[in-house]
Order: sequence, then structure tokens, then C-alpha cells
Amino acid sequence: MTTLSEGRGRTSRLPRSARRAQLMEAAQSVFVESGYHATAMDEIADRAKVSKPVLYQHFPGKLDLYLALMDTHTAQLPALVEQALASTTDNAQRVAATVEAFFEFVDRKDAAFRMVFESDLINEPAVAERVERMMSQCAESVSEVVKEDTGFPQEQAHLIGMAMVGMCQVVARYWLSQGASIPREEAARLVAKLGWRGLGGLPLTDEAGEHPGA
Repeated sequence: MTTLSEGRGRTSRLPRSARRAQLMEAAQSVFVESGYHATAMDEIADRAKVSKPVLYQHFPGKLDLYLALMDTHTAQLPALVEQALASTTDNAQRVAATVEAFFEFVDRKDAAFRMVFESDLINEPAVAERVERMMSQCAESVSEVVKEDTGFPQEQAHLIGMAMVGMCQVVARYWLSQGASIPREEAARLVAKLGWRGLGGLPLTDEAGEHPGA
């Protein structure tokens, strides 16, 4: 006899971690397509081919599921920026790699950046806090390099870092919104050139480690 689950094309039993990953992938696609407010848990369950009780076993509510995805995505961009900065000791190349990290993030097939930067739930404190923390972490990584090379105080170095990552995310999103008419590599190169013109002009510390403006 065919069971109800089989009749609806439900998936077979999976290990908990695999099931959770499957549910998050399904939810990701629905949230990106419809936004938070227009998405129903029923729709996510259908997309994942599971029953609603199975979905609720892993995520008590829609917000819990959304925040789980936000936790994943907002950890990925700072990691990309850290990898970019660690990939070389040449600062011009560091700028280029950092810019490329943002272009790579917005160009992903899962469109995770839409949940991070274009969420219709941005007024939810838990969502806003995650986005702000992510951008601050990215800026902090850049500021550490700035502080080391210039001797600027932490507050000034962080401001410069925030300017850099703010420019990167806005321009990368704009590039994608225009249909990526400029090849990604060329677009990133142009933005990196602009960024390096500014960062490369900052005064460096002398050999004794003293800031030249001190």
C-alpha cells in the first residue's frame, strides 16, 4: 500500500544534519523568490518535499528558520574578506581580492546576498543586528591592515575599513542589478583601482613604527 508520504512524493528518512541542510536549502530558494512576509511554512515544506511536522521538528517557526539562514550567510562574507586579505602581503592585491570577495558573494547562484542586503525583514532587530555585525567584521578585517600600515587609531582605521566594504557591497549589488553587463572581472578591477587610489595614498608608518603625522 502506498503511504501518504510516498503519495505526495516526500523524501525518505535522512540523518538530522542532512535533513536540516535540505530544509534550509529549500527555505533559501523560497525566501529569495518571495521575501520573508510572503513566504509560508507550508510552501517551504512543499519545496523540501516534507510534511509540516517534519519542518517544525527542526525549526519551531518561520523566524527561526530565517535567522538560521542569516547566521550562515552573514558568516560567509567576513570569511571571504579574511581569506582575501590573507592571500597576499601586497596591499594593492589585497584591495583587489577584497573587492572580488564582494562580487563573488553577490554573484552566487543561491542569491544569498538578497537575504543579507535586501531583506524585507531588516527592521527586525535580530536581522539588523546580524547584518550590522557582519559588515563590522568585514570592516574590522580591513582596518587591522590599515592600522598596521598607517598607525592610525582604531576608530579612524575602522572608519576607513567601513568605507571600503560599504563601497564594495553597494557597487557589487549595483553591478548585478544592471544585468552584469560588464564582465565581473573587469568590474571588480575598476572598483579595486578606485579603492587602491584612496587607500594607497594613506601615510605609512616609518621604520620605527611612528606615524608620520605624530
